[in-house]
Amino acid sequence: MFSVYFLKAYRKPRELTWISGMLLLFIVLGFGFSGYLLPWNTLAFFATKVGTEMAGSIPVIGKWLLVFLRGGEEVTGATLTRFFGFHVAVLPGLLTVLLSIHLFLVQQLGMSVPPSAERAIAEGRAPRRSMPFFPNFLLRDIIGWYAALGVLGGLAAIFPWELGAKADAFAAAPAGIRPEWYFLFMFQTLKYLPAKVLLLEGELVGLLAFGVAALVWLLVPFLDRRAGVGRVSRFFTGLGIFALGYIIVLSALALR
Repeated sequence: MFSVYFLKAYRKPRELTWISGMLLLFIVLGFGFSGYLLPWNTLAFFATKVGTEMAGSIPVIGKWLLVFLRGGEEVTGATLTRFFGFHVAVLPGLLTVLLSIHLFLVQQLGMSVPPSAERAIAEGRAPRRSMPFFPNFLLRDIIGWYAALGVLGGLAAIFPWELGAKADAFAAAPAGIRPEWYFLFMFQTLKYLPAKVLLLEGELVGLLAFGVAALVWLLVPFLDRRAGVGRVSRFFTGLGIFALGYIIVLSALALR
């Protein structure tokens, strides 16, 4: 995501390619959240309870969203069944549709190049290179997927993940509970917020801020007008550097 962002590959005419890619990222995060409960161990139970409570704090739709995610008022076996359905049916279906759209857009619009290289090509100082999507690009992509699958299979065989202690709704939450690494920066941010910010709950302010940030990030192709006409956009480059640094620093603090 950040490589695409810093290369300004979202600029016209590839705005929809960026949006479809971002939606794919959100779905993958949804896979992470829904799959976390499936082992039905103590850690997964309480992490899901906290995560759904955060969704329940959203104004207006929070209560409905909490019941929708849990399949009731509390995290129960119904929640496990619901999350299993999300994880193996709903999200894969959405992923397939979005991935097809994303690949179609890449095939139709091609891969972007940095603005400096684009200017050099336009001025005749560099040759325009291209590669057919099928079979050349697709075969290279498949090799990458196979390599990633091999690494994943090797890690699963060498470091098998145990199920852990079975979930107990009446037990106390384990000490030091925290989410997986890709949610750590948000988790640490919420820890730093005070209980009240003006008249609002601190946690709610944090969630709203992350929601606004995600929306701005999604709409960057339409906000960064300078990149759209091939000009340098230092503000959005700085915004990307800040976002990347923020995620790294807050994640490192959470790991400590």
